[in-house]
Amino acid sequence: MRFGLWVCALIVLASPAWPRGHKIGPPIPDHFVIGRQTFFDFGPPFDYYELYIVRPIATGSSVQRISLTPPGAFCRSMSRLEVASVSVPETPAELLGSTNPCAIPEKELHKEAKRCRHCLVFSGARVAMRVSCGDQTRIIRSNILDRDMFDPHANTPREASWTMGLLARLDQPLGPGVVDKSMFSTRSFYLGNSSIKNGDSMVMADLKSGKFDDLFIGAPDKPSKLYAQAEMPALPLPSVTLVSSKLFPPDVYVAPAYPPIAQAAHIEGQVRFTIEIDSHGAPGKASLLSGSTFLFLSVDAAVRNWRFAASAFNQQIQVILNYALNCPTASK
Repeated sequence: MRFGLWVCALIVLASPAWPRGHKIGPPIPDHFVIGRQTFFDFGPPFDYYELYIVRPIATGSSVQRISLTPPGAFCRSMSRLEVASVSVPETPAELLGSTNPCAIPEKELHKEAKRCRHCLVFSGARVAMRVSCGDQTRIIRSNILDRDMFDPHANTPREASWTMGLLARLDQPLGPGVVDKSMFSTRSFYLGNSSIKNGDSMVMADLKSGKFDDLFIGAPDKPSKLYAQAEMPALPLPSVTLVSSKLFPPDVYVAPAYPPIAQAAHIEGQVRFTIEIDSHGAPGKASLLSGSTFLFLSVDAAVRNWRFAASAFNQQIQVILNYALNCPTASK
């Protein structure tokens, strides 16, 4: 009996001593959603919206990124929606790394939110993570400044640095994100959004109903509104048509491209120019008579492919082209 008491005493003494009032930390979430609003001081658009939905699967995690881009110009009433999905071998907990978002003190978040309140910020990102912490849902917000994004010696706070690292891990298998893509796309805004049909139907339904809007409080746009705009029918493409070719019409005609810089500047209208025809029916260099020089930029490349009848040899021909953006009347 005395031997048994000694054994029990040794076990108690060898056990780790728990400090008084010790509490077991909250469990690491097994799924989460992140909303990122990236903003720049050039545009339009000036703001870009992304949603990351991370869920556990048998082989690791399913990661889905939904990118929403507001209309970029006065006549492009469509938003653009893109969906990228990938499976990764890491579990959601492994993707989170050494930080448990449920254990981040609110005091730390408030402290980071107040930093550089009066600094000049020309670009950056506002990030919000929604996680389930036990029987409560928590939204953790973090501000990433332009210096955090572009200055290697920015002295970025701990939570903002962790957020940037997490987003980088999610973007790496998904492909280029907002910062790595061209900001000056033109034609893509006119195309339909097949991604809406190709995306996860439940996620798309939540997006449409506004269930992700609370991740973007204070942003100029709501994801649900951008989704509704993206559902609109595709706008017609800009067009270039041959109005007249005095004396001789071309037997072979190739329409010039609509210069992207003219689209971005909302320039349309007629362009008049002259060309001389050689003995093979091929035009020489075009000479501008009237119209925008921005529209005229693509004329020479197209005219090289035109061909005229042999009777047009040594003739000077005056051509009129019409450039139209084909914007909806109500948007002009």
